[in-house]
Amino acid sequence: MKTTHKILIIFILQLLCFEQNIFAQDTLAVPEPVKHKFKPETMRATMLAVAFPGLGQIYNRKIWKIPVVYAGFGALVYSIGFNGKNYNLYMKAYQDFTDNILSTDSYLKVISPSADRSTYDRMYNPTGYSRTEYTDYENAMLRMVDYYKRYRDLSYIGIAGWYLISILDANVDASLFNYDISPNLNVTFVPVQMTLPGGYMGAGICMDLKVNF
Repeated sequence: MKTTHKILIIFILQLLCFEQNIFAQDTLAVPEPVKHKFKPETMRATMLAVAFPGLGQIYNRKIWKIPVVYAGFGALVYSIGFNGKNYNLYMKAYQDFTDNILSTDSYLKVISPSADRSTYDRMYNPTGYSRTEYTDYENAMLRMVDYYKRYRDLSYIGIAGWYLISILDANVDASLFNYDISPNLNVTFVPVQMTLPGGYMGAGICMDLKVNF
C-alpha cells in the first residue's frame, strides 16, 4: 500500500512539473508588441510644406507651430492691405493736387482741415496762393506715396520670405526630429608644462571642456 502511494505521489509531481514547463514555454512564446518610433521623412515634410503652409508642421507633429505660421502670414497680409490702401489714397491725392481741374479735390482728405486752402491751392486761388506752400504739400504727398509703396512692396516680399521660412522649418524639424544632444558637459583640469620667458619650463593647469553629442 505504501509503495502504491509513493508511486502515485511521484506521478502527480511529475505531472505538475510537466504542466508548469508547458505554461512557461507558452508564456515565453508570446511575443511582446513592438513599438515603432515615429520618424518623419525629410522629403515628405518639405513637399507638404511646399504644397500648403503648415502641412509640413502637422506632419512633423509640431502642431503648436501652426498658429505661428499663420500669424506671420496674417500680419503680412494686413500690412499689404494697410499700406496699399494708403498708397492709393496719397497717389490719388497727389494726382488731383497737381492737375488743372478744380473739382478733383481728393487731396483735401490728407491735408489738415485747419489749413487755409486759399494759401496753397493754385486752382482754388490762382492769384493769391503761395508757391512755397504748394511745393511743400506736393513734396509731402510724394514722400507719403513713396513710403507706403515701399512698405507695401516689402510686405509682398515678406510673404514670399515667410513661406520659404515655413518650408525650411519643416525640413529642419524632420531632419533633426530624433537627433539627441546630451545635456552633459564635462569640464576637466589637466596639468601641463608651459614655456616661461627665457626658455625655462614651468608647471601650469589647463582647463579642458568636452561636449558630448
